[in-house]
Amino acid sequence: MKKILIVDDEPNIVMSLEYTFKKKNFEVFIARDGSEALQIAEEEIPDVVLLDIMMPNVDGYETLKEIKNNKNLKNTKVVFLSAKNKATDIEKGLSMGADKYLTKPFSVKKLVAEINELLN
Repeated sequence: MKKILIVDDEPNIVMSLEYTFKKKNFEVFIARDGSEALQIAEEEIPDVVLLDIMMPNVDGYETLKEIKNNKNLKNTKVVFLSAKNKATDIEKGLSMGADKYLTKPFSVKKLVAEINELLN
């Protein structure tokens, strides 16, 4: 069973994604900010992290940097899922090491397809 960590501070997005990925047979973990995400990632070693950028405490950019610097998480894929949709935002996220960058609002069907593609 693949593990996915959903990191977002918007409850509606979290609930929708949690439901979707549980139906697709993922083991789902939830974090509301970057510091919680790093703690869970270290314990669970997820296959993929769905990461918002604009969050309280530790933002998505800092979280990505910490994940990339953690040797235990070197095989973990990171997908930014953000309302920041300018080309410069997308470029920054990808250049920092994100495997994909999807913008909100998003198609759940497309998101699931992108995640499956990353993991195969």
